[in-house]
Amino acid sequence: MKLNIVPARTGMAWVKLGIRTFWRQPMALAALFFLTMASMSLATMIPLVGPAVALALLPSATLAMMVASAEATQGRFPTPTLLLVAFRTGKQRLRDMLVLGALYAVGFLGIMGLSALLDGGQFAQVYLGGAVLTKEVAEDPSFQAAMWLSMLLYLPLSLLFWHAPGLVHWHGVPPVKALFFSIVACVRNFGAFVVYGLGWLGVFLLGGLVVSVVSALLAVAGLSGATAGGIMVGGAMMMAAMFFTSVVFTFRDSFAPPAKTEMEAPPDEPPHPPAPGPL
Repeated sequence: MKLNIVPARTGMAWVKLGIRTFWRQPMALAALFFLTMASMSLATMIPLVGPAVALALLPSATLAMMVASAEATQGRFPTPTLLLVAFRTGKQRLRDMLVLGALYAVGFLGIMGLSALLDGGQFAQVYLGGAVLTKEVAEDPSFQAAMWLSMLLYLPLSLLFWHAPGLVHWHGVPPVKALFFSIVACVRNFGAFVVYGLGWLGVFLLGGLVVSVVSALLAVAGLSGATAGGIMVGGAMMMAAMFFTSVVFTFRDSFAPPAKTEMEAPPDEPPHPPAPGPL
């Protein structure tokens, strides 16, 4: 497996490819994203272990969107069955994805546990939906310290798991090695990921402004607040779906195509250009 080093401007290309690919199959990709979020929300309702199960499903949900994006890029229609793609590619990959999910849940809950040392668990309860965020809580210095600590610690956790689902699924890399290769790839392509992050920040800010203006105009026209709120939620979900659609392109350009081995590779591998090349 070869790591590709790409120029910083590639980050903006990833943003554009994500948006362009989403609009090839907007209904299918938006529906799949909604189903992944709904599945994780339902998992949180499991007594005692619900939040941990939902966290463990995140790598599989990310992989589902990556595979769906690859399908759309290759001119195929991504179906809802891709939601289960992590669970139908052989026992070894299934086991590895389950391990990956468990590691992510442990890592995230560990971060929440460390933040609880600063504020007694207020931030963790708010973030996990167990408490309501009030003005008094938000202005509490200990709550703010716990929030910043969580954000600081979540960055390396995110980098560890950014490419890991794709490495397990398409390259057959064991979970721990996948985490190592993922963070190395992110660090080596740091410039591209900075541009990528700034690009999506701009998209979300612009999209939020447009949705807010549309909602305000509808309110002036006499539509109910619930309608305006639904538009804002729908717009946010659509932009989030576009973001997850772009993840596969960061993976595609960071690693060379998997070599053909005796092990049968999944047929839905991400599209690879002959070389990253100038963009």
